[in-house]
Parts: sequence; structure tokens; C-alpha cells
Amino acid sequence: MEENLSGTLAIDLGNTNTVIAFQDQKDTNSVLVKIPNITSSAGVVPTAVWFEEHSKILKIGISAMEMRDTYNSDLFFHSNFKRLIGNPNEKINSKNILTPNECGEKFFKFLWASIPQKYKIKRLVLTAPINTYKGYRDWLVNLCVDLSVDEIALVDEPTAASLGINVPFGSKIMTLDIGGSTIDMNIVKLEGGEGKSSPIAELLKFKGNDVSSISKQKIRCAEIISKAGSKIGGKDIDQWIIDYFIKKNKYAINLLKAEEIKCKLSSSEIKYEKKYPTKFLIEEYQEKEFYLSKEIFEKIIIENNLLNHLNSLLKDLLNEARGKFCTVDDLSAIILVGGGSQIPLIKEWIREKIPKIEIKSPPPIESIALGALGMTPGVKIKDILNKGISIRLFNRREQKLFWHPIFYKGQTWPTENPLKLILQASKNSQKIFEIIIGETKKEREYDVIFENGLPKLSEVQSEEKIIKWDKKPLKIYLKNKSNIGEDNLILFFKITKKADLLVKCFDIKDEFLGEYNLGNLF
Repeated sequence: MEENLSGTLAIDLGNTNTVIAFQDQKDTNSVLVKIPNITSSAGVVPTAVWFEEHSKILKIGISAMEMRDTYNSDLFFHSNFKRLIGNPNEKINSKNILTPNECGEKFFKFLWASIPQKYKIKRLVLTAPINTYKGYRDWLVNLCVDLSVDEIALVDEPTAASLGINVPFGSKIMTLDIGGSTIDMNIVKLEGGEGKSSPIAELLKFKGNDVSSISKQKIRCAEIISKAGSKIGGKDIDQWIIDYFIKKNKYAINLLKAEEIKCKLSSSEIKYEKKYPTKFLIEEYQEKEFYLSKEIFEKIIIENNLLNHLNSLLKDLLNEARGKFCTVDDLSAIILVGGGSQIPLIKEWIREKIPKIEIKSPPPIESIALGALGMTPGVKIKDILNKGISIRLFNRREQKLFWHPIFYKGQTWPTENPLKLILQASKNSQKIFEIIIGETKKEREYDVIFENGLPKLSEVQSEEKIIKWDKKPLKIYLKNKSNIGEDNLILFFKITKKADLLVKCFDIKDEFLGEYNLGNLF
């Protein structure tokens, strides 16, 4: 009997390939998820949709790719739609019956429904491009409303790609991403560093509740310094390989075979001169064997001006960066992403162009999905308060008691750092302090901005009602009497993993007066 696994699923929706990876909550290693008739290899799903409107037939992944050269494919076959989601500036294929957003929705929901049942998904982590982050995020929020998963988090692609390869947060990095149909170059600055908080995944859903809008969390993703790109990619290289041997190719199967030999020749273990056989279809039932070496492969790339094209893109990228006071010397690393970036000639090209900067080469296809998993392990120990907690104090100027908030509804717990509060005497010769706690019943409504795991609160929109705990107040006895207006008691409040509210007490001279459990929040 197959063992069920419980943990986090990461989906990196790419323009050419989508990657799905899973990490069990009891394991530190990740696995790439296989899905019959959808994945082309472990964890890799071609980002393609076949949808026949009249019959409602829907296929995705490898099944959709097999339909791309059949009748009416210009209507029913959809690919290259991810880059158009949340990007109003790009033109779409008017012949396709689905819009890019509709393609993405059908692809994602079909993929989600096809995840093998042995994976019990507690958390879903998604990735988003930074150049269209806001529009893409809005699309994802609407898409995820009805998903049956307790937690959904979002990370940006460059930050996810940088994890696991020892790039410090706060660094400026260059990413070179050569996918199946696009080349993207970016220089970005990662969040964090220099005393700032490290980047965190943005929660869209927590404990089954949508928190994407009510929490108004700050988008803490990488900052774009410069970018350049074009609609050239690995599929074009496949076509060039075929054209070298067969002019006016008519058969889609040859593209798949060209891709196979291209991947083989991209290995560093392949000898330069050695020729490797591959068979292409030249007539409907007739194959012919051809031989391709690394030497010929590189000749094909050069003759089709790919290196010249990369030179132009790199020049534009660095010129734009200089306009923002960023030079090559400011880069901490160059990260290669996408299968095309693994071609030895491409690696050699970037090393020659920028020789001083270290080149990092994580697994080219799955690196972003695995990095997204790496950004989220800490989320599982956090919960969100469903009520506010306050302490009752005395307002000396107005001569009346009032409630002072110490923890707000929506704040995460257990607390990482205690809340410090300094109390003054409310009367002369005071020696005893009572710690009286209350909780909100009718809540205020806040705009909450999460920073460093704690919320900052904006304007109050309605009144709240606070009810005193039905517990005996804690009495703190000072050794020396104090007078009105004198600081004399220092309190440190925290919430434990078991939801107990603890307070640690010191006098003004830092003498420890004891730690007490004031009660459980639930």
C-alpha cells in the first residue's frame, strides 16, 4: 500500500514548462511530482492547453502538446500564455478561443485536480514574475479562492531562484533565463540585507481564510533594476537544428527529436568532436539518420546569430542598469535559469562577457519551484490571533482606567520577540501592581500591513469592546515603594506555542521579579 505524504506543494507556472515539486513535512528533501499524461518528465509539465469549446474537451501538458499540429490547432491549441497574464502591453493571438487568463485558469485547475492523491497538500506555494507581479498576483488571488487548501503563499521568481545557492539577501544579481520561447535578462536587488528583514512568502490564504486583501501585506519581492528580453528561445534552436539538415520540415515529431539531441549536446560530459546519431522523418514513413556533434551544434547557434542577439540584449540591460547607478561590479552573482542557459556555448559566452562575477547554475528548470519551497518552512509554526489582547492601565492625566492593546487580532503567534511595556505608579507610595487582561469582543476593523512578522495598524474604522478576563488578576509586589509618574515596573509579554500568555517582570533596576502565565488565549 502506497504511503500518503503530507506537506507543501510548489507550482512554478512557466511560459514553456511548469514545475511541480513537493516537500513532506517530515523531510528536508523535495521530490518532483509525476502525473501520467501530463508531465513530460518528473515534475515538468509543458505549459500548453488544448480546449475544444463545442465538446469541452480539455487537455494540458504533454497530452496538449501531442495535439498541437492537428486540425484546428490555431483555435484549440494554446501556449506562451503565461507571460501575457497580468501584462496588458502584450498582444494576444486573436485566433485562439481562450484569453491568456482563461488559459491559465483552465491549465492550473486541471493540474491541481490531477495531483496524485497520495500527496496531502497542507500548503500551496506559487511563484510570480516581478515585471507583472501586481496583475499576475490579482489573477492568482481570484484563481485560488475555491482551492481546498488551508495555506497559500506567493513568492517572486528571482528571489526563489536565488535561494539555496548562497546569494546573500540584499544582493544585486543578474538572471539569464533562456526558456522554450523567450529569453529574459534581469538585474534585480533582493529584499533584505544591511539590517533589513529577509524576504518572506506573501500569504494569500491562511487557516482556510482569504488574507490577501484584509491583511494588506506589503509586497516584499525583488526590486527590478533593469531588464531585457525577446521572443526567442529553445524551440527556435530546435528548429535551427532541423533546418541545418532538412529544409522545409513538415513533421512535428522532428522538433521533439531535435530537442532530445540538443539536451544531450548540452551536457558538459559530451566530447566536442564526437558525432551523435539522430533520426529525422523526411517522408511520412521514412526516416533518415543524421550526425550531430557539439562542434556542429555551436556552428548552428552562431550562424543563426544567437550570440549577437545575446550581446545586444546584454548591452541594453547594462545600459539601463547604469542609469540607475548599478554597474557590473555591484553584482553578487549571475544565475542561469532555463534549459537553454545550460548550453556550454552560452555559459562560455557569459563568462567571457562578465568574467569577474561568479556564475551560479542551479538545476535550470526546477530551481525556482525548489527555491519557493525553501522560502516557506517557517510559516507552518505560525498562527493568527482571532482576537485582540489588552492590559488595563490608569491614565493619570484624565484620572481614569483605559485598555492598552498589547497584541492585535490578525497578528501571528507564537511571538518571536516579546513586547516590552514600562509602567508608572498611579499613586504615591505604590508597592503593588495588578496585571488585568482583557480581550476584544466587538472588534475594530484595521488595515494591517505585515512587516517583520508583526502588523502595523492604520486608522480605526469602528469602535471595539473589550471584556476583562474572568481570571484572578496577577499582583506584582515591588521591594520599594514608588510615587506618581515614576517608571518602576518593566513587563515583557509573549505568546507561546501552546497559546499561553506569559509575562516576565523586572523592576526599574532590572531585578527579576518572576515569570507568570496569565492564561490561555483559547
